[in-house]
Amino acid sequence: MNVKKRMNLFLGVLILAGGSLCAQNVYVSTPKTSLVLSAPQGGKLKYMYYGSKLTEADLQNFNAVDGQTQALGAIDLAYPEYGLSCPTETALAVKHADGNMTLQLEVIKSTTKEEGNATLTVIELKDKIYPFLVNVCYKAYQDADVIESWTEISHQEKKPVILNQFASAYLPIRRGDVWLSHLYGSWANEGQLSQEPLTPGMKVIKNKDGVRNSHTSHAEVMFSLDGKPQENTGNVIGAALCYSGNYKLRIDTHDDEYHHFFAGINEENSTYSLKKDELFRTPALALTYSNEGLSGSSRNFHRWARLHKLAHGTTPRKILLNSWEGVYFDINQKGMDQMMADIASMGGELFVMDDGWFGDKYPRKNDSSSLGDWVVDKNKLPDGIEGLLNDAKKHNIKFGIWIEPEMANTVSELYEKHPDWIIKALEREPVLGRGGTQVVLDLANPAVQDFVFGVVDNLMTSYPEIDYIKWDANMSIVNHGSNYLTKDNQSHMYIEFHRGFEKVCQRIRTKYPDLTIQACASGGGRANYGVLPYFDEFWVSDNTDALQRVYMQWGTSYFFPAIAMASHISAAPNHQTFRTIPLKYRIDVAMSGRLGMEIQPKNMTDEEIALCKTAISEYKTIRPIVQLGDIYRLKSPYDKQGVASLMYVTPEKDKAVFYWWKMEQFVNQHLPLVKMSGLCPDKLYKVHELNRIDNVPLSFEGKTFSGAYLMANGLEIPYNHRVDYHKQNDYSSRVLYLEEVK
Repeated sequence: MNVKKRMNLFLGVLILAGGSLCAQNVYVSTPKTSLVLSAPQGGKLKYMYYGSKLTEADLQNFNAVDGQTQALGAIDLAYPEYGLSCPTETALAVKHADGNMTLQLEVIKSTTKEEGNATLTVIELKDKIYPFLVNVCYKAYQDADVIESWTEISHQEKKPVILNQFASAYLPIRRGDVWLSHLYGSWANEGQLSQEPLTPGMKVIKNKDGVRNSHTSHAEVMFSLDGKPQENTGNVIGAALCYSGNYKLRIDTHDDEYHHFFAGINEENSTYSLKKDELFRTPALALTYSNEGLSGSSRNFHRWARLHKLAHGTTPRKILLNSWEGVYFDINQKGMDQMMADIASMGGELFVMDDGWFGDKYPRKNDSSSLGDWVVDKNKLPDGIEGLLNDAKKHNIKFGIWIEPEMANTVSELYEKHPDWIIKALEREPVLGRGGTQVVLDLANPAVQDFVFGVVDNLMTSYPEIDYIKWDANMSIVNHGSNYLTKDNQSHMYIEFHRGFEKVCQRIRTKYPDLTIQACASGGGRANYGVLPYFDEFWVSDNTDALQRVYMQWGTSYFFPAIAMASHISAAPNHQTFRTIPLKYRIDVAMSGRLGMEIQPKNMTDEEIALCKTAISEYKTIRPIVQLGDIYRLKSPYDKQGVASLMYVTPEKDKAVFYWWKMEQFVNQHLPLVKMSGLCPDKLYKVHELNRIDNVPLSFEGKTFSGAYLMANGLEIPYNHRVDYHKQNDYSSRVLYLEEVK
């Protein structure tokens, strides 16, 4: 019997051995990682191991006898419940109808089955006394090193059980020199990276926005297990909560040997009354493990995302021009045609008309009216969307459109007809948002779900040639109240909003599977894996300043692949920071994500248009590498060494793209030499600079180097561009294309 067959037989015995307290461990694995749990029937479900892939010999050390492990002990409960012998943080806390607030969960059985390219393991738990059930689920992807974990909670008690706390998953992390990497920020400053050692006490990362959940903090974290985080070395656990709503991540460092990590829906003001036989499914927590540092963990997340968690994740994205910063609300037929002609002439493939195109009784002239009235403003667009589609066809490009379907303005025909459709506290006047009139529609209401679906459905039914939708969401939930939910279930509002949102998204994707949809939410408010299965990409930030984008896109890349990160070339001075950055630098930053433009082309010089045309052509060459390749972050802008650098490499390691951005300019400055990574040491690579503006080529232009040399030494990048004196400035950037010489 070969090794693989013996291994499979051993694992089958390990997982399926049942009946008594003896010998029932559960083994969950991906190609490079293993998770082992002790699951004796009638006993407690406990963690035993999570980390790099175990061998058959290693697994034998986890054999269980009479509920006690030999050689290696169980760490902790895999899903800690409140009430008995649990004085610290818990994953699950309930109140039974009789007032009892305790649980005592025991293993009933475990099952394993194949689901496509994944293996699903379900461990069934039941309370010792009450008919209260919890399924702890693990989905291990066999084509990506990610394990998703979630729970399914139900009961058969006569009356509802109150769920006070309902985390998706728990993970103990061995104490030592453990560091936490996570993202924070604000509007126009999203995706900022924070790295800190874990110390005694509680670390809480949470969101209470109600609609968007990634502006200020992110529901994704990384744990560096052996000291200060390194990009391409070190052991790292990554975790990403796949939820579009309010979340809470807790890291409790108490007096034992572990940091205790919990992740799930934020239970604040969201206690849930669970009816008999109702199934409450928590969102999945995606876990990955890498011994190749932070970038290794990112590569795992990116591959999983492209294959499983991102609409059309393996289809390269079109290069587009969005109208917003070019014209804002000043939409008109002639102007749109002109912008289409301009992007087509530069080699672009898609034009997106942003806000300002709609409204009949209340034409959309600014952000204070018309949301909800999704009809064409014929004064602005006399030929309607049909005319725009004809213009796009004339220029041989695709057409896209902006909508904000979850929102309304009090100045709108929709609000006049359906004031009861908004989220509003009972007996209170609504608190209004953007423009002094904006409100959020109550997606718990099936009639509202039908309306929001209808916004997309009506557009696509009337104009099936629409290729792209920019879906915005510009307001938080600032009123707690639902006219649809019963008075005793008002605490379900946040959860039901996102259930409704997901139902709408599922309906849209079922009917329009090929439509490209961007998740925009005042910028980067919906960069999360609860949204992305239904969306192709997200708008990283409303801030298009290239220098600040280096920081934002760097942080965002920890968890999200370049194919999902919309990155646009915009005007100078920048509309948000008013910083003047040369076009070359703006192009080089935008080319590290999904390239687009956010500018008025008619205001550009002929030289600028020519440079953009060249850049778009060259981006098409590297697009598969950037959007589908493996990321290697090399020099972080957060290290304040004056330079930032990263690269993308194809899985075959035959092509790569290297990015280098100077972050500041001083006389007699000394920047670190950047060594490359991810190449094949034995392969030879020819170097070619993209977007070149220098009068003379780089000294290594067209030369060939071994992967071993480039990873050991890197290339000496000139600190400044060699251009005519009147074109000198304080910015410098380079993009190098590496191609294997065979």
